Amino acid sequence: MVLGACAAWSLITAALHDGRPEGVLLAVLAVAAGYAAGRIGGALLPVGAPFAGALAGIALTVAVPHLAPGPQIAAPLGHAGATAAVLTLSAGAACCAAWAAPVPAVRLALRLLAAGVAVLAALLGSTSGLVTCLAVLVCSLAAGRTRHRGAAMAVLGAVAALVTGLIWAVAARAVPGGFVAALEGRLTPHRVQLWHDAWRLLGDDTALGAGPGRFGELSATSAQSLLSDGKPHSAPLQQAAEQGIVGVALLAAAFGWVLYALWRGPRPTPVALTAGAALTALAAISAIGNALSFTAVSVGAGLLAGMATARPLADEPAGRTPDTRARGAGRTAAR
Repeated sequence: MVLGACAAWSLITAALHDGRPEGVLLAVLAVAAGYAAGRIGGALLPVGAPFAGALAGIALTVAVPHLAPGPQIAAPLGHAGATAAVLTLSAGAACCAAWAAPVPAVRLALRLLAAGVAVLAALLGSTSGLVTCLAVLVCSLAAGRTRHRGAAMAVLGAVAALVTGLIWAVAARAVPGGFVAALEGRLTPHRVQLWHDAWRLLGDDTALGAGPGRFGELSATSAQSLLSDGKPHSAPLQQAAEQGIVGVALLAAAFGWVLYALWRGPRPTPVALTAGAALTALAAISAIGNALSFTAVSVGAGLLAGMATARPLADEPAGRTPDTRARGAGRTAAR
C-alpha cells in the first residue's frame, strides 16, 4: 500500500505540474521486485540467498564501477554514493547470512567477507562506504547481545531522522556558518547550494512540490553547472522539492514500514537488526547523495529487506529466535 501510494502520488504531482514520474515509478518497481525476490530467496535459502546477494554486490561494484550506463558525472557528484550504498548492502547481507548459518566456521567466514567488503571500500576510495560497512559489522556483532528488538529498531529510526533533520537544517540555513563551511569542505559548496535550491522549491509549493523530474530545470545551481545530473543529491530534499511534504511523508512511511516489518518479522533478532542497520546506513547515505537514483541500489535495498523478513521453510538454529516468539512463549507458560 505504501509503495502504491508513492507511485500514485508521483503520477498526481506529475499531472498537475507537467512532471516526469518515470524515475519514481522505476524506483518503486525496483524496490518491489527486489523485495519479492528477497522474500522467495530468504524462504528457500536463508543462508545462501544473502551470501549470493553479498557476492553479487561486490561483483557489481568491481565490474561496473559507475553502476549505470552512459556518460558519467565527475566527482564529487558522481557515483560515489551509489558505490558506498551497494557495498553497505553487501556487508549487511553477508552479516545476515552469518547469523543464519548454523556452523561456527561458516559464520566466521561470512563475517570475514563483510570485513573484506569494508576493505574493498577503502581500496576504492569510498570513505563513506568504509565507515558504513564497519558500522554495519559492529552493529551486527552487537545485535547478538540485544534482547529488545523494538527498542533497537526505534534507535535506528531515530538515527535516520537525525541525519535527515540535519540535512534539512543545512538546506534551510538554520545551522551555524562554521558547520556549513565544514560541510562544504567535505561535500563541496555546489552540493550545499543544490540543497538550498531544493528548499526554495519546497517553499514555492509546499503541498505538491514542483513535479517529479523538474528539479534540474528549476534549480539555478543545477542549470549553471556543466556536471549536473539534474538532482539535488539528497533523497528527502528531492522528494520535498518535487513532490512536496506529502512525498516526504510517503518516503518516511516506506522506511518506517521496513523497520516495522523487521521488528515483527519471523527471523531471529540478530538478522533483523543487522538488516535494519544496513538499511539505516543506506538512508543516511541517500540523505547526502543520489544513491537512490541508481536502480541497483533500489533493487539491493528491496532484496535485503525481503530476505530479512522472509519466513524460512526449514526451522532456523535454536537459540536465536525472535523476541516476539519469546514473548508469546512466556505468556503460554504463565497460563
